[in-house]
Amino acid sequence: MDNDQSIASDTETGTDPTAEDEKPPPRKRAVSKKASAKKTAAKKTAAKKSAAKKAAAKKTVVKKSPAKKAAAATTADVPVEADGGPVGGDIRNDVELPEKISEGRPSAEASEQALVRKPKIGDTMPVPSAPPPRSAQHKDADSDAGGGSKRRRRGGKGRSGEGDEGDSRQPKAKKGGREGQRDADGPGKSASKKRGRGRGKGQHRSADEAAMLEQRKGRERNGKPIGRYFMCVQVRPGMAQVAVMEGRNLIEHYVSRPADDVAQIHGNIYVGKVQNVLPGMEAAFVDITTPKNAVLYRGDVQYDPGDIEVKGKNPRIEDILKNKQLILCQVTKNPIAHKGARLTQEVSLPGRFVVLIPNSKTYGISKRLPDDVRKRLRNILDRVKPDEHGLIVRTAAEHATEDELVADMTILLKQWDQIEEKAAKAQRPALLSREPELAVRVIREEFSTDYRGVMIDDHRLFEEVRDYVQAFNPELAERIEYYDAEKEGLSLFERHHVHEQVHKALDRKVWLPSGGSLIIEHTEALTVIDVNTGKNVGKSNLEETVFHNNMEAAVEVAKQLRLRDIGGIIVIDFIDMEIKDNRAKVAGALRDSLARDKTRSQVFDIGELGLIEMTRKRIGEGLLTEFSEICPDCDGRGVQIDHSLLE
Repeated sequence: MDNDQSIASDTETGTDPTAEDEKPPPRKRAVSKKASAKKTAAKKTAAKKSAAKKAAAKKTVVKKSPAKKAAAATTADVPVEADGGPVGGDIRNDVELPEKISEGRPSAEASEQALVRKPKIGDTMPVPSAPPPRSAQHKDADSDAGGGSKRRRRGGKGRSGEGDEGDSRQPKAKKGGREGQRDADGPGKSASKKRGRGRGKGQHRSADEAAMLEQRKGRERNGKPIGRYFMCVQVRPGMAQVAVMEGRNLIEHYVSRPADDVAQIHGNIYVGKVQNVLPGMEAAFVDITTPKNAVLYRGDVQYDPGDIEVKGKNPRIEDILKNKQLILCQVTKNPIAHKGARLTQEVSLPGRFVVLIPNSKTYGISKRLPDDVRKRLRNILDRVKPDEHGLIVRTAAEHATEDELVADMTILLKQWDQIEEKAAKAQRPALLSREPELAVRVIREEFSTDYRGVMIDDHRLFEEVRDYVQAFNPELAERIEYYDAEKEGLSLFERHHVHEQVHKALDRKVWLPSGGSLIIEHTEALTVIDVNTGKNVGKSNLEETVFHNNMEAAVEVAKQLRLRDIGGIIVIDFIDMEIKDNRAKVAGALRDSLARDKTRSQVFDIGELGLIEMTRKRIGEGLLTEFSEICPDCDGRGVQIDHSLLE
């Protein structure tokens, strides 16, 4: 920029900056008139070219980018209150906005690299790239069969209908075309072949359904169900707790209270009234009958282009929403501390096997399922999917039949019809649909053949859960058991040593197997975890001691994040390692341990200071908040200031 301005100033004075260094030395003899004329013409030509270049450079510098114009327009539209009070004069709007979905996010490339991938079928034992070696007998049989066997091998997988979808489409289309030509010539023999193939497919389908039903029963040993996980549900007056065990270790813990109608509202559907629209924040405050108004961002707004007066590809939020307008919305994030709940207008109704998305064209199947199962479910969806609604098939539908998918979808469609009827009659903010009880909600999301049982100590809740499981998976209904605490003499959590592990999960310090420790601290903006060697002194050298201590810490950190339900930005201070490969192995161990966590997370590599920065989706306030309250003396700061020293 400075060079361009200097060049432009030189051009205005009539000098050529590019020719100054190339001036010939002065000569003693006089120069001829022809030579001087040529030099003058060359200087004028160079000056004109230089002036043209500088004029173009000036235009480039002065021109404003569209992003700057939009930013200036947004800044000009920001409403400012004269008295500095809450926007719109409503005290319920005096609430911190939840972090916008784009804030604090790295680039797309860095996010894709740091995303923790969930394990899929085939990760531990991948499909071989080459077929296994065939025995000598098979080779002799193939050579005796001649060309016919070769044709069968070429069409084998594509014609069976169980292989890869891309491999099976083209051969079937060609075959169907030839059969259609035969039918046009004469229906006799080809029709009988078609009927034979139809009977074979029906038998094959019934065999597949029988196999799926057998798999849904789960594994048993000596007549007792076996599984990796176990669930305990303990109910007390005013509180219900759900503990998920892996073996004998507690991996997840949930708490629900009656007051959670205000704090735990994730998934509830409301008719809300728009209280105030903030163009500068691209958001709107919405009254949903909670103490604090919820927040709806522009990216979560659904609208009909015909209802908007201002036409355009990307209308602003003030053109879509107006004050006092009633809208249908759903909570996507619970209110946390001073931040209001997060809303969306894209409503979704979760069932056991499918998720219904009303008035949408969304259509998908869980990516955790293997390809052959996804292909089978895709064929079912093509037949049963409603035209006006979207549908997503969940991972739990791996062994579900077509009738079960249709039944689950029918229940959700009836539920949506009831919500629409209530919304049409509503004249003020109101709750339209509430998520079920905590135990039912967790079982809907988690319960599968991997669970060896669910034990509940409340008889009413036991019957409700058993009836729910009996409706969608009767084969697993026997795994729901009632625990009689009075008869056993111990509470359910004491019997399975849950209380001991919850006490440890509430501690600030966590010990590692080799003597190291973790210190977990919560702040307003993020959670900090410090890794220490503690009593771990190692054996051979410092680098090896630090590396093994960090590897243990990486596994334990993933476990603690899941158990304590810690979300948001997390910074982990590992002990410094000199070898770069060791730093990469520690980051990889943390990602592998987090891969089994169903909550989305991103882990970045260890930096030069030995820090790992990561994020974990934050839905609730965490386990510590459920069992604690802010100290009235220090107001949660942890220290008391002696003001007498300041007098």
